[in-house]
Amino acid sequence: MIQVLSSAWALLLGMGLLMVGNGMQGTLLGIRGALEGFSTFEMSIVMSCYFVGFLGGSRMAPGMIRRVGHVRVFAALASLISAVMILYPTFPNIVIWSLGRILIGFCFSAVYVTAESWLNNAADNSNRGQALSLYMIVQTLGIVIAQALLLTADPSGFILFVIPSVLVSIAVTPILLSISPTPAFDTTKPMSLRELINFSPLGCVGMFLLGGVFSAQFGMASVYGAEAGLSVAQISLFVATFFVGSVVLQYPIGWISDRMNRRTLIAIVSVVGALGSFVGMFLGHIFPILLASAFVVGGMSNPLYSLLIAHTNDFLEHEDMAAASGGMVFINGLGAILGPVITGWMMGTALGPGGFYLFTAVLFIALAFYATYRSTQRAGIAVEDTGDFVALTASATVVAVEYAQEIAIEAEQEPENSP
Repeated sequence: MIQVLSSAWALLLGMGLLMVGNGMQGTLLGIRGALEGFSTFEMSIVMSCYFVGFLGGSRMAPGMIRRVGHVRVFAALASLISAVMILYPTFPNIVIWSLGRILIGFCFSAVYVTAESWLNNAADNSNRGQALSLYMIVQTLGIVIAQALLLTADPSGFILFVIPSVLVSIAVTPILLSISPTPAFDTTKPMSLRELINFSPLGCVGMFLLGGVFSAQFGMASVYGAEAGLSVAQISLFVATFFVGSVVLQYPIGWISDRMNRRTLIAIVSVVGALGSFVGMFLGHIFPILLASAFVVGGMSNPLYSLLIAHTNDFLEHEDMAAASGGMVFINGLGAILGPVITGWMMGTALGPGGFYLFTAVLFIALAFYATYRSTQRAGIAVEDTGDFVALTASATVVAVEYAQEIAIEAEQEPENSP
């Protein structure tokens, strides 16, 4: 771990500051949108646009990096992110906000691709897993810290938009001044979606459904809070609790997944996520219970992402895992685009804010039923023959997924290579 920190501290510090900026602007827009009088459905379009840009960025970033290099891509896109954050309060218009969210989603996706490939180069076989875990923890902590910073000023003013803009600008400094070498960049040609679905129907359907769950909680949680009449402090705590749950429960669920049938665990975790959603839907007016439901939903959805990737890998040959990663990320991105729009439509009906939790509950239930159904269609793999669980966040790009698959393969082959 010390070796990772010494070679990648600038990258990790920069990514932490970027995630603080991203976490602030995502939550702040939901609050500011309500103050500007935008409807729930209008805000759902704005939030969905982030994932449109994110999906586009993950497809185009590799080509950009090959043409001009990691440093230039990182610096250029961080500058764009900083500029767009200032434009939000300057032009409170749905069209401009939507275009801004597409651009920010594109930039963040490409920045993640850059950072993850850089981090992979800084690690070796002995610390690869620790490096990825540290990167994911930094990402999540950045979003949690961002929620606290929202309490430093009035959301109706400019200051809360200036803070993330400044943080994103500063984030580039340690990376550009670092003497760490930049890596050669390459990604694997993706497997066709038809091939991927044939290998793992549950993995593909699950990633699509989970994309909707994740984008709802990342994009619409602050909109829910504003619609439910929560204060800024309560909204900040509510959003942060999703990510706290994801960190706290990721590793216990991962430990269990290496010791029992993964399809069964996917069904169980999905049922727990649905129960947490229903609790939030019916008892969300009691704030401590609302926080508990957010903790459960966040704590179930993020581990499910890693579980579905691990389950898919169990049915792939080692040489096919990297090719499958692009398809998995793409399918998740499609679900993420639809998530905020459907959530916003449901919240705009007679369901009101409760439509937020009803949407996540329906997706969790659908995943639980499909996992149970798939258990009847194909024999499971013996626990001792399954690959290792590697923790990932749902914002991971194809580079991080390939990275995690390398770690899983190395862990699986380690006993064979030991004397």
